[in-house]
Parts: sequence; structure tokens; C-alpha cells
Amino acid sequence: MSDRVKTISLRTLLREPLKVKRLTRAGQAMQGTDNGQPLWILQPPQGGQGDEEARRRAIDEILDEVLGEKPSRITAAQLLQDSHR
Repeated sequence: MSDRVKTISLRTLLREPLKVKRLTRAGQAMQGTDNGQPLWILQPPQGGQGDEEARRRAIDEILDEVLGEKPSRITAAQLLQDSHR
């Protein structure tokens, strides 16, 4: 985990939760504030980096499985045409 704690406002937390999620997933601790006053500290879970590696491996396995399948004979144009019927 990083030694620095990033400060994030309550407004940012509510409006950009994916940004907060991305930073904590990357191991960044954050201090939540409201009108400049500290409210809490958000910390990533211990051992979170191992979880990220396992997650990436699982995604790679799924993608390898899908890419290994035989391509469909149905084209995107046929799907679009059938959806309009």
C-alpha cells in the first residue's frame, strides 16, 4: 500500500465512485472529507493485490476459452436484420 493518503471529497465519492474504486483497487488509501473536514479513511483490503492477480487470471482463462471456440456462422448483419422483424 502507498504511504501517501489521497484526500477525496464527499462530492467526488458520490459523483465518481468508479474513480474511488479504481484507486482503492490499486492499493491507494483515501481520506474522505466533507467541507475540508476529515470524515473517514478508506483503505484497500489486506492482500488485495493477490486478489487482483487471481481476478486477471480468471478473466484471461475465460477469454482464452471464448477465443478458442468455433466462430459463429451468423453475421452481425443477419442479427440486425432478424431483430427488425
